Amino acid sequence: MANTLTRTDLLSLEDYQEKRASMRRELMAHKSIRYISLGDHVGLYFEDRRTVQYQIQEMLRIERIFDRSGIEDELKAYNPLIPTGRNLKATMMIEYPNEVERRQALVQLKGIEDCVYISVGDGDKAQLFVDEDMDRSNDDKTAAVHFLRFEFSDSQIRSIKTDAGFVVGIKHSEYQAEVRLASGTTFDSLVGDFD
Repeated sequence: MANTLTRTDLLSLEDYQEKRASMRRELMAHKSIRYISLGDHVGLYFEDRRTVQYQIQEMLRIERIFDRSGIEDELKAYNPLIPTGRNLKATMMIEYPNEVERRQALVQLKGIEDCVYISVGDGDKAQLFVDEDMDRSNDDKTAAVHFLRFEFSDSQIRSIKTDAGFVVGIKHSEYQAEVRLASGTTFDSLVGDFD
């Protein structure tokens, strides 16, 4: 797949360390336009090739991985987060600064990850896949981080690109929020994932 990262797309640990500060600034600006806040406590960070490349570089740096097999393992773990042209992929963060409040909320919000949606046009929803890498929730509570994949049909993609835009939302018994995107920097960046 053309969007998939390979070892040749990555900097050596030494080169990355030299460029890290400027790359981080650029990436934080890029990530900010790919972020959608759903209410006060849930955010979706939409991943793309640049965000995933940065995450891999950071993991290699933190873990001091420089051997071929270790790098290949990181690529294998993170490449699935890159959109394929038919989907949007997001890291969902449940954000409560107070730890006690966060623990209580994670119990109340059990199952919220399955209640996130992107709808197109008259409410036609993209197919949602949650935490395909592993279960993150248990019988008592949800996790603070989830990985979401939204799969779109050809007609949904055409509709988004031509006129309809889309709505991103959550409809959970304890938490509801919705945002409509039809123009602007965030919309343009996410629509680019369909190319």
